[in-house]
Amino acid sequence: MTAARHTPLRAYAALAASMALVGSYVALSKPLVAVMPVFLLAWLRYLIGAAAMLHWTRRPPGEPPLDRRTNALLFLQALLGNFLFSLCMLYGVRLTTASAAGVIMAAIPAVVALLSALFLRERLDGRSLAAIALAALGIGLFSLDKAAGGGAAVPGQWLGLPLAVWGNALVFAAVVCEAAYVVIGKRLTGRVGPRRIAALINLWGLALMTPLGLWAAVGFDWGTMRAPLWGLLVFYGLAASVWTVWLWMTGLRHVPAARAGVFTVMLPVSAAAIGVLFMGERLTPLQWIAFALALLGLVVATLPGRTVTRTTDPSAG
Repeated sequence: MTAARHTPLRAYAALAASMALVGSYVALSKPLVAVMPVFLLAWLRYLIGAAAMLHWTRRPPGEPPLDRRTNALLFLQALLGNFLFSLCMLYGVRLTTASAAGVIMAAIPAVVALLSALFLRERLDGRSLAAIALAALGIGLFSLDKAAGGGAAVPGQWLGLPLAVWGNALVFAAVVCEAAYVVIGKRLTGRVGPRRIAALINLWGLALMTPLGLWAAVGFDWGTMRAPLWGLLVFYGLAASVWTVWLWMTGLRHVPAARAGVFTVMLPVSAAAIGVLFMGERLTPLQWIAFALALLGLVVATLPGRTVTRTTDPSAG
């Protein structure tokens, strides 16, 4: 794969748009979480995505049939990046503090880079390392300042360790799951088109979430779902299952996984922008500085370079 100077700008735009959409629907889904169990919401998201992308599951002309290894990668991406990520994050943030969870989440770009080097044999130059450091620093500062003075860890112990420690471990497990999602997606984009990847991993996610979704649906008062909430649910399902995955896989096809991981900074940036524009929230000076550092990481990652950084995709062999 060629270096950043040969990467189409539309690939970077697709990655940024994907993470911006994630931040947007996370912020806008708060009214849904307030009236609906999380597992039911996740299940309906997969149902909406399956209905919207059913025609994407067909194999396009020129694309090879799915072999056992590719099917296994698709399942792993759905299991780690969607199902286990959601469970680890959901229960992790309930046990630890918001500031601790935010700082741990800031490690996503670095963990993506580490897994990319281990499993994709991607080589990191100084500019990529600087971009990762700036992204992590920006997300970490924003999380610390946003959560300052608010939220506390759940008291108690389990197996001799404080529950907050278990919460931190679960959040870090979610970070590893998200990084694995990126790395597995990089391998898949060499074999399967972005649309078909989005459709197939959504079907796996639906299969995994259906038992929990049906359990959560029992006894749910559907009368609480007014017309605006149904509209928001449809947007959430399309954004989470269709648009974000398709955009991410489209960009990831042309960008090394480690560099793509830097674009996760767009998630907190867009979520905060939604809060400021539509929910009356205000950013502190430190948060503005944090965002400037995070966005500087994107600039460093996408500026044309003087040399070509080659990456090896083991799946091409």
